Amino acid sequence: MKMYRFLMVFVLAAVAVFAADVTGKWVAQVPGRGGETREATFTFKADGNQLTGSVTSPRGEMPISDGKIDGDTISFNQIMQFNGNEVKLMFKGTVSGDEIKFTRQREGGNRVQEFTAKRVKE
Repeated sequence: MKMYRFLMVFVLAAVAVFAADVTGKWVAQVPGRGGETREATFTFKADGNQLTGSVTSPRGEMPISDGKIDGDTISFNQIMQFNGNEVKLMFKGTVSGDEIKFTRQREGGNRVQEFTAKRVKE
């Protein structure tokens, strides 16, 4: 039993070590309507496998929800209001150094948008 507990602690520690380091600011040109892009700033804080933060765009700053980190993959949601309707955007990203390759999809939609965010050096 002691060996099992030791192995579990070791495995959990190893997972924490290999989690992507995404804490900080990231900037991307995010696809919009009609093919134009808009700059968005993603501010993340990683705590183990939990991800919190916000997205700032021309529409203002909005918090993210349900943020998760799994190795080099992150995911989170953003809830937006359009004409009195709530819209849930689902983000998934793969972290590679100072870049995150994202996909974004509206809940219930089938169109997937891709873009890349780059870490802001502070």
